[in-house]
Formats: sequence, C-alpha cells, structure tokens
Amino acid sequence: MKKLKFLFDNNVEWAEKIKKEDPDFFIKLSKLQAPEYLWIGCSDSRVPANEIINLAPGEVFVHRNIANVVVHTDLNCLSVIQYAVEVLKVKHIIVCGHYGCGGIKAAMENNEHGLIDNWLRHIKDVIRFNLNDMSKVEENEKFNWLCETNVKEQVKNVCNTTIVQNAWKNGNELSVHGWIYELKNGQLKDLNCCVSSAKEAAELCDIT
Repeated sequence: MKKLKFLFDNNVEWAEKIKKEDPDFFIKLSKLQAPEYLWIGCSDSRVPANEIINLAPGEVFVHRNIANVVVHTDLNCLSVIQYAVEVLKVKHIIVCGHYGCGGIKAAMENNEHGLIDNWLRHIKDVIRFNLNDMSKVEENEKFNWLCETNVKEQVKNVCNTTIVQNAWKNGNELSVHGWIYELKNGQLKDLNCCVSSAKEAAELCDIT
C-alpha cells in the first residue's frame, strides 16, 4: 500500500520553513479565519488561488470546480458563498477563470466525455446565451473569448443568488469581480465586470 510518504515529508519541510519565518504563524492561524476574499476558481492544478495573488493561508476563502461555474442548484457552491458572505463577512467575491481551460475546450467540442458532459452543459448554455456575439468572433479567438465570457456569466450568477442579493439589501459592503488568469505569464486580467450593488448588477450585467 502506497502511503505517499514524500508528501508528508514535504509538509514537514513546509511547516518548518513557515515557523522559521514566523514562529507564531500557525498558532495565530488556528485561532481566527477572517478573509476578506472569496475566490471561485477552476479546479485546474495550475491555478492555485493564494499563490496567484500572493496571499497567505487564511486570507482567501476558496471554492473550485471544473471551469469555475456557479450553478443555482449546486448546494456545495451556494453553501460556500453563504458561509463566506454571512459568517466570514467577506467584502469581495472573485470569479476567476483561466485561458486554456480544459472544461471550456471540452464544452466547445461535439465529442462525448462521459459524466462530465452533464456539468459541461452549463458551459454549453453560456455558448447558447451568447451565440450571436460568438458568431462575430474570429475562429482562432473563440476559445479565449469563451473563457472570458464564461467568467462574466458566472459573475451574473453570483450576483443573482439570494445570498448576495440579501447582502446588498441589508447594506453590506460586497463586490463581485470577474477576472481571468493567463497560464503563459502568470498574470491576472480584470474583465471589467465588477458589481457592488443590486442596481449595478441590473445595469451593468443585464440581470433581470
């Protein structure tokens, strides 16, 4: 039976390194979780939330799934959003996609992929909702365009949750952001769809 000992060794090395830099780091971390940010990102192993924005553990609350999708029937995602907004009182929800996303690519194909096709249906809906705009995009740009458009659609979905709507109704300081990450250079791009109120959601994201 393989027990992956090298990963435990890596863990010890990492913990010792952290303690050398800050002897009280883990003691402080264990007593309080007070992040200002909720990160909703892709499960892709090349897109680690904390490292990308150079923040320490405890500073970002994270939810990840294939192609960073926010679905109103996904109780896992909704529970994370509710806990982040109502308990942790985060001030920012960041939906972050990435170029070269395998989930987006699979959704653009007509091939069968198995169980995941049920999940990819949500991306296919994004294509269907934006078919007219997509038809105007050059063929070699459609992949990147859909990676960006999917993020914008998920921002709308976050804004439309009763959790976020109620937070705004109660006067909470809360903004929803749409970003995308470039694997080739490690840099983030703001997709300029930041929403900070129900009014902005309706005006800027065309939410009804």
